Amino acid sequence: MVRITEDLVRRRAEHNNCEIFSLEEISLHQQEIEKLEYLDKWCRDLKILYLQNNLIPKIENVGKLKKLEYLNVALNNIERIENLEGCEELKKLDLTANFIGELSSIEALKCNIHLKELFLVGNPCTEFEGYRQYVVATLPQLKCLDSKEIERSDRIQALQNYAEVKQKIREQEQAYLLKRAREKEEAQKKMQERKDKKQNQMKSKLGFDSPDSLQNKENHHAEGEREQETWRTVEDDEEDRRFWEEPTPYTPESRLETHRYIEEKRRAKDNIRLHFSLKDDEENNQIILDLAVYRHLDTSLLDVDVQPTYIRVLVKGKPFQLVLPEEVKPDSSSAKRSQTTGHLVVSMPKAKEIILAKQNISTSIKHSDCNTLQKNARRSVQVEKLEVDPTKYSFPDVTKIIQGKERIGQGPIKLQPEKTTETKKSYIDFENNEDVPPLI
Repeated sequence: MVRITEDLVRRRAEHNNCEIFSLEEISLHQQEIEKLEYLDKWCRDLKILYLQNNLIPKIENVGKLKKLEYLNVALNNIERIENLEGCEELKKLDLTANFIGELSSIEALKCNIHLKELFLVGNPCTEFEGYRQYVVATLPQLKCLDSKEIERSDRIQALQNYAEVKQKIREQEQAYLLKRAREKEEAQKKMQERKDKKQNQMKSKLGFDSPDSLQNKENHHAEGEREQETWRTVEDDEEDRRFWEEPTPYTPESRLETHRYIEEKRRAKDNIRLHFSLKDDEENNQIILDLAVYRHLDTSLLDVDVQPTYIRVLVKGKPFQLVLPEEVKPDSSSAKRSQTTGHLVVSMPKAKEIILAKQNISTSIKHSDCNTLQKNARRSVQVEKLEVDPTKYSFPDVTKIIQGKERIGQGPIKLQPEKTTETKKSYIDFENNEDVPPLI
């Protein structure tokens, strides 16, 4: 059931910068709306309201729209004109192709003194004898009925025979209401039969069969699945053919049933029914997803997206999403397709690499080996600190950061004596003796 929500109204109010409090015109046609609500609270300044081609069964919650001038509720399931007395400025009302059979309900429009145009084409009441005369005489403010202008002579003639026409309309109304009561009972019975049939089908699908059939299913699982798939498609086609070829009266119930049937088929197409298995491979420290994709499905129609906490697989654009029991590594994950069965196998390594359960694989380990394993485990758990080799690193001498420069004092007094280079003489007197070994 589609309802009028604030988000829907805001999306339809783009021409008004998505502001709904000052909205004067809104179009909510073809939205499959089944109830008229909230608009009289959110959009008090509405002047034009389009609600055609929906599933609205009743005119309601519009009495507070004092500024409403045009209301279009054509192609809905309305059976009676009501709750429009509060629309003081209403000038045009379109009720085309509804199910209004209670023609006397138009008397509720006498309060709408500004109403000039009324459309009732396609309603059962238009087939009543004296329909036009009755409407013209009942609503003196009307200028146009069903796109045809009301002449002065038409109004005079309608008022002359008003009592007789009104009596005929009442009798035809009673006959129509009895017919509608029978149609409602038949529709209710039909709906109950379809519900029972659907429940029986669901029970048979869930496996409430004989023991022999269950054993056959276990023995021939692969063949059974294929046969069941083909049988379901044939059955669905047969059901479709029966539904659309079956003659049904045009009533609000049949229209609503058709809509729900189409919606059900649409949902069945959108839903993906694929068998899968999620396995926790502790030996290889990974999670394996086995998705039973259709065998003859092209691999290009598959899209796998692995995230740390979930996996999403798009099969022909339809999502299959699963929350993972443990965090995994998306970058190290791999997806393969089986050539025989067509199944999709996705291997996802776990984010936690250390698994303590692997140490207890065999019970035939000696006590000494166990002790060594425990010691190694403790060492690995302990935090190792880095040690710096003092030979490779030494702290700088703070006193020698600034190198001494030869400075000569300025002025008449020499603050520092000039250094004499006596080393040059020592180099001159040096004699190289080859018998003496080098110092370094």
